[in-house]
Amino acid sequence: MPHHQGHDHSGHDHEGHGHDHGHDHSDETEPALQTLIWKQIDFDNIRTLNEREPDAGAKVVKKTWQQRLEADPELESDADEQLLMFVPFAGVLKLHAILVRASTSDCCPKTLKVYHNRDDLDFSTASDLEPTQTLTVSQTSDIQDLQVKRAKFGNTYNLTLFLEDNYGDDVTRVYWIGFKGEFTELNREPFEVLYEKAANPKDHELVAGIGERGAMSGGRHGM
Repeated sequence: MPHHQGHDHSGHDHEGHGHDHGHDHSDETEPALQTLIWKQIDFDNIRTLNEREPDAGAKVVKKTWQQRLEADPELESDADEQLLMFVPFAGVLKLHAILVRASTSDCCPKTLKVYHNRDDLDFSTASDLEPTQTLTVSQTSDIQDLQVKRAKFGNTYNLTLFLEDNYGDDVTRVYWIGFKGEFTELNREPFEVLYEKAANPKDHELVAGIGERGAMSGGRHGM
């Protein structure tokens, strides 16, 4: 298990990495537009740990479907092969799949651990915590559609993606990450419901003050 205390971001020479981008993707099928999540991602608050270039993680997620095969920008790990990315959404997502474009080389990520609604993870906690689901990324430069267990990702506000290892290289590279699912925008309705519920204890106190404190107290303990 790599040691992540004090990742060194002084970096290594980026020149000379043999990137392989000359593949034909003409036979790929475009996902249904209604299931491709993009504009609902909170790009400004994406965080990636151990990325070699600042904001590279956000940039590969920000690529549109039409840009998915472009070589740049890319996400490359820095001190070792691991990457940890936090992706928040501007509402509630029912996640269906995570889309990844990597490569045929050994810098392709292998184990992808996904955590649901956790905004507090670092490499140490992610290594110790049981993931919501573990997926395997294949050595290919085609777009991979990694299906998730939908019952586990029904009310998703954010995802943490832990690329734990790769196929043998010192660094990991990813060229595009996308998401498919059903999205519900946040509106005022949930807040109105919460306000109603918050008002109930005051109603109880008012009734109790009229002389029914014993009855109300019993009811509250019985909840």
